[in-house]
Amino acid sequence: MITEMATADSRETPPSPDPLDDRRLVSLARDGDLSAYDELIRRYQERIYATIYHMTSNHEDANDLAQESFIKAFQALPSFKGDSSFFTWVYRIAVNKTINFLKQRKNRNMLSLNDLDVNAEHDPDLVEFVSHNTPRRDVNLSELQEKLNVALQKLSEDHRLVITLHDIQGLSHEEISKIMGCNVGTVRSRLFYARQQMQGLMADYLR
Repeated sequence: MITEMATADSRETPPSPDPLDDRRLVSLARDGDLSAYDELIRRYQERIYATIYHMTSNHEDANDLAQESFIKAFQALPSFKGDSSFFTWVYRIAVNKTINFLKQRKNRNMLSLNDLDVNAEHDPDLVEFVSHNTPRRDVNLSELQEKLNVALQKLSEDHRLVITLHDIQGLSHEEISKIMGCNVGTVRSRLFYARQQMQGLMADYLR
């Protein structure tokens, strides 16, 4: 039932399916229609996978956690009250599972530079840095990838998560507030301080 998570990352955020249609699929899945749940997985697996990957920096871990999240969500469908959309609900399950996983994990792994390019789009210094096509560009990009990875991993889990959901996944402040279980003001505040920390951590490298 659970399909293999795609390993290719995409920075484009797909349009959100109709939540009313999602509720119909949830109802069918509750009644034992596995094809309905497969459709829900198909709609959201790439975004769930990408979010977990940006939190863990490891494709295998992200694949396992994404599948476990959908399995847990399926098992918990009888308790889903529909107060939020299925999208928000399954995101919250995935985020909580990932945070618990990170608390137990000691080893850090490299992030893909391509996965962080969306952050570079908002930073003129980074844009200029990665745009120059010089003989040393590959070396420079490798160094930048390492610095970005180190900087992101130095953030707290909440700050890393809010940057992942907003700057990489493109979720709105309102969606993030539901996923993280806090108000919109807290999301804005965390995002502001996370970006400030990232700029500070990368400042010496970009001089």
